[in-house]
Amino acid sequence: MLGNIAQLMQQAQRVKDNLQRVQEELAKLEVEGHSGGGKVSVTLTGKFDCRRVRIDPSLLDDADLLEDLIAAAINDAAGKAHAEAAQRTSAA
Repeated sequence: MLGNIAQLMQQAQRVKDNLQRVQEELAKLEVEGHSGGGKVSVTLTGKFDCRRVRIDPSLLDDADLLEDLIAAAINDAAGKAHAEAAQRTSAA
């Protein structure tokens, strides 16, 4: 019985170590979201920190459109980051 408990404890430690590794990988991961046919791009980390925003200069005259495209690019990148995090976490 004590052997089973020791095995469970070792397995729990491996899972914890794997999850820690995944969290570190996600902090380094960068995903890019696009909108407006690539005229706006946003780069987020796997932890949803924004690294970069790129805007085609042709959009600078239309603030309403630009705001919508930035939001769409952020949502696109966030969806990709979320999917990657889910995949890596389930693998751990």
